[in-house]
Amino acid sequence: MPDRHALPLYLQISEMLIRDINAGRLADGVRLPPERAFAQELGISVGTLRKALEVLVQKGLLERVQGSGNYIRAKVDVQAVYAFFRVELLEGGGLPTAQVLDVTRMRKPDDFPAFGRGPEAHRIRRLRFLNKVPAILEEIWLDAEYAPRVTRADLSESLYLYYRDKLGLTVRRVEDRMSVAEVPAWAPLAYGVAPGGLTLCATRISFDQEGRRAEVSRGWIDTSVATYVARLT
Repeated sequence: MPDRHALPLYLQISEMLIRDINAGRLADGVRLPPERAFAQELGISVGTLRKALEVLVQKGLLERVQGSGNYIRAKVDVQAVYAFFRVELLEGGGLPTAQVLDVTRMRKPDDFPAFGRGPEAHRIRRLRFLNKVPAILEEIWLDAEYAPRVTRADLSESLYLYYRDKLGLTVRRVEDRMSVAEVPAWAPLAYGVAPGGLTLCATRISFDQEGRRAEVSRGWIDTSVATYVARLT
């Protein structure tokens, strides 16, 4: 049964292409393969590919030249579902998907930076994949004032999309701090680093549309397959 919370396939493809553009894997001026061949390469229908490419056209990332083909027009500051997603495969890019492991409402950790208004938060644990490769273990704490109840069934693959569409919470900016930390005991077998092993860890504070701290998260990155990337222009 298909996951009703997954992004539509054409959006998944457009997001993958946007990430490849940001990673430099699709450079400005590159001509994409003919649509039929490209769709076959991606394992999708031509119609789905055309919908994905239209998203890129609307964002100014693709130029259609009649009788010639589709050309990449790279630019910065593109608004996308994964605009704040900074982890990529070692070779660049990678389509993010997520498996929710647990959702629990509980008291906020004492060792976290202050965030939100109340004493409780929703703790969301996920395993993130890039192109179906397990890459990031996440623990997200969302201030419970934004929603009295959150379940696994509520969540979409993009939490920020869920926040915006269901909770009226728009993440306007984020602050990331990097460290080396032990992988927690609850890490599933599918994750590439055993519990207790050291790996790169990103602690993120996310700010809402009013400038308030809405959530704090930790992401343990399996550096054998992925890395954190921040581009400055």
